[in-house]
Amino acid sequence: MSDIRIGISGWRYTPWRKDFYPQGLPQNSELAFASRAVNSIEINGSFYSLQTPLRYQQWRDDTPEDFVFSVKGPRFITHVRRLKDIEEPLANFFASGLLLLGKKLGPILWQFPPNMKFDEERFSRFLELLPRDRKAARDCARHCAERLQGNGGTDIRGNARLRHAVEIRHESFLCEAFVQLLRKHRVALVVADSAGKWPYVEDVTADFVYMRLHGDVELYSSGYTARALRRWKQRIEKWSQGSQPDDAHLIVERQPHRRASRDIYCYFDNDQKVHAPFDARRLLEKLELAGELVTEPGVEPEVAL
Repeated sequence: MSDIRIGISGWRYTPWRKDFYPQGLPQNSELAFASRAVNSIEINGSFYSLQTPLRYQQWRDDTPEDFVFSVKGPRFITHVRRLKDIEEPLANFFASGLLLLGKKLGPILWQFPPNMKFDEERFSRFLELLPRDRKAARDCARHCAERLQGNGGTDIRGNARLRHAVEIRHESFLCEAFVQLLRKHRVALVVADSAGKWPYVEDVTADFVYMRLHGDVELYSSGYTARALRRWKQRIEKWSQGSQPDDAHLIVERQPHRRASRDIYCYFDNDQKVHAPFDARRLLEKLELAGELVTEPGVEPEVAL
């Protein structure tokens, strides 16, 4: 069966306080609250700087047993180094503690800047460097900088596989070579709704689909109407059943290999006017996945606050 995760990108936003978060809720309880309202959260602090093993452990422990995080890869790799000479930065990332999320670790997101063009050789090398399971990630982390050696960031057993997703923002990626490269490495191409600012494509390139909904009318600011959410529900149902929408926006017309199901990870990033958590909750309800999650923002979760 498909695992469908609907959530938010980040959770610590000042405008959310006294709106999504109840008045008086301590800041260090916001993750506990948010993780009872949605069933997944995209960690975006890791994009801006390396986090610590202690922080990942705290996030793991503050969330429900069946919760899943995705983790955003460092911009130092994607935006600063632009995939050049990234062996040590990649090792530093995997040594920083994300493996300590354990079974709550979902896909790793790699977002590229709008001015970065597709370079087949460079991207091929990058995808080859990405660890496909936790053992490979621990091996990669051994080459980290001296300051991270022995920090406990990889002190966890098991060899579950790792998933990776790529979000592109330059039209040069809209070519068959890029899609084939992703399919070869089983890396997902992010379905990114960005109010038309960046390319919107829906090619399925892995055994899961990763979605980022930044706002369909105004980037980061506009909420999704009931009609828009119904459309996303229908698309999610198609992808989760192993097929794709009949009107899919494709780079390559050739259909992906048919599967019985595909897992879905969908994150709302329209956070500026506090739409994201409510839109995520509404989509969960449309998919009948709300279950025992918090139904009203003013209702405290069953945790010690």
